[in-house]
Amino acid sequence: MADVVNERSPPRNGDTRAADVLYRLRNDIVSCVLKPGDRLRFEALRDIYGVSFSTLREALARLSSERLVVAEGHRGFIVAPITRADLLDLTEARILVERECLARSIQNGDSAWEAEILSSFHRLDRLEMRMTDNFGVSPEWDLRHHEFHDSLVARAGSPILDEIRQSLFERARRYRRLSSITRKTPRAKSNEHRTLMEAVLASDIPRAQNLMEQHIRTTANNLLASVSDFVA
Repeated sequence: MADVVNERSPPRNGDTRAADVLYRLRNDIVSCVLKPGDRLRFEALRDIYGVSFSTLREALARLSSERLVVAEGHRGFIVAPITRADLLDLTEARILVERECLARSIQNGDSAWEAEILSSFHRLDRLEMRMTDNFGVSPEWDLRHHEFHDSLVARAGSPILDEIRQSLFERARRYRRLSSITRKTPRAKSNEHRTLMEAVLASDIPRAQNLMEQHIRTTANNLLASVSDFVA
């Protein structure tokens, strides 16, 4: 099992130990510190995360419900494998949800929302300008990227849709990380993000939806083209 380095800030003070280990495990899985197919041995996890077996079991059960971990009966848990079928299913689900959230957000948007989109894009764009390559595996880029995409749908007005979207976005982070690691040539994501932002700010719902769909499909297609060990 790989050494674990958490990429995002820990939960706020006052969060329980169970919430903390759930947060850390989820982050280590979606950022590919814990690799797809890794066996999650309780003794090793206890040493890494410093919690009891019962707390670990609770966290792993929750991650199993999120399909980031697979329970193998009496054999314990493994990190959910990366498969072609899961990537394609996840891609289609994300497209459905992102298109709907984007349309609602554009319809409900106001000047403050537009300002936050511009601000989050500027932070992401400036970061990419400072970085030479492989920014897809940078913790700071990952955070700025998440903030930008969140800003686009911030006025969707549906807590349930937002919860679904966030869950799918996190699951997709594993695939984005693998795509960044395995691709042989850089991807000009800044241009994709700028074009998407411009369509959103122009209130062009069909164009914004189509650009979002293309953006999501490109990541999936790049990964499928560069990694050959998917399960059919």
